[in-house]
Amino acid sequence: MSEYVLQTDRLTKKLGGKAVVDNVNLQIRQGDIYGFLGPNGAGKTTTIRMLLGLAKPTHGTVRVFGQELRKHRISILRKVGSLVEYPSYYGHLNACENLEVVRRLLDAPRSRIDAVLDIVRLTKEAKRPVKGYSLGMKQRLGIATALLGQPELLILDEPTNGLDPAGILEIRELIKSMPGEHGITILVSSHLLSEIEQMATRVGIITKGKMIYEDSIEALRQRSQSKIRLSVSEPEEAWRLLLAGGYRAEWDRSRLTLEGENDEAVAAVIANLVLRGFSVYRVEEERGSLESIFLDMTGGEGSL
Repeated sequence: MSEYVLQTDRLTKKLGGKAVVDNVNLQIRQGDIYGFLGPNGAGKTTTIRMLLGLAKPTHGTVRVFGQELRKHRISILRKVGSLVEYPSYYGHLNACENLEVVRRLLDAPRSRIDAVLDIVRLTKEAKRPVKGYSLGMKQRLGIATALLGQPELLILDEPTNGLDPAGILEIRELIKSMPGEHGITILVSSHLLSEIEQMATRVGIITKGKMIYEDSIEALRQRSQSKIRLSVSEPEEAWRLLLAGGYRAEWDRSRLTLEGENDEAVAAVIANLVLRGFSVYRVEEERGSLESIFLDMTGGEGSL
C-alpha cells in the first residue's frame, strides 16, 4: 500500500483555456493535518472539488488510499468525509433529524449520530432547531455530517470562514484532536496562515493555480531568518568592532543587530564585547514572521 493517504500527480483544471489549477502535486500521509494554504482565488476549492470527484481534471491523476480516484470513485469516497464551503441543513429540523437524513443515505448505524454529536460537542444542543444555531455550531454540525460514515480522510474547505474568534477556536481544537483520538487524516484549506500555523503538521501553498511549497510547518518556520538584537554600552564603538571582526552587523543608534549568525557565533560576539570592556544589557532573538514569508511566496496576495 502507498505511504500516502492522498496523492496527486500533475493535477490540472482548465476553464476557458486557462489553467486555474496547474500541475499540482499533493502528498498527504496518514495522520497528517495538512494545511492547504493560498490567497482567495488561488485554486484551493477547485483542487478540492477534483479530490472529491465533484469536478473532472483536464489532466493529471488523484490517488486516494493507493487507488486511482477515476477508477475506484465509489469505494474511495465511502471512506472520505468532506465539508466544502458552507454546510447544508434543514433549518426547521434539529441536529439529530438532520443527521438522520444523511445517515439513511449512507446506511450508517444509528449509533453514529450520538457518536458524531459527541465528537463535535453538540450533544446538549441536539434537539434544538438548527435555524437557531450560531454559525460556529452550524459548522460543527457540518463536520458531524462529514464524520457520519466513519471516514479515514476528512477534507474541510475553509471551515473557519466567517466565524468569530470563539468559533474559530472551537473548530481549530476539534480538528487538532481528530488524528490522535479518531485516527482521521485531515486536509484543511484556508487563506489564513495564522490559522493553519496553529493546527497543521504539514503545509502546501498554492498561488495562481500553482503549488509553490510543500513541507512541514517546522520547515516553513526555518525559512524565517533570525536576527539578534543587542543592547550594549557605547553601541557605535561596539558596532565598529563587530564590523572589523567580519560580522554582518547594523547599528540604529540605540542597538546592534546581527543577521544569520548561529548560536556559537552569537556567544563569541558577546564574549568578545565583554572582553573589550563593553556592557551587554540585553540579547533578543527576532524571527521573520511566517506571515511575511507567505506574503513573499505569494507575491503579496496573502492572508489577513
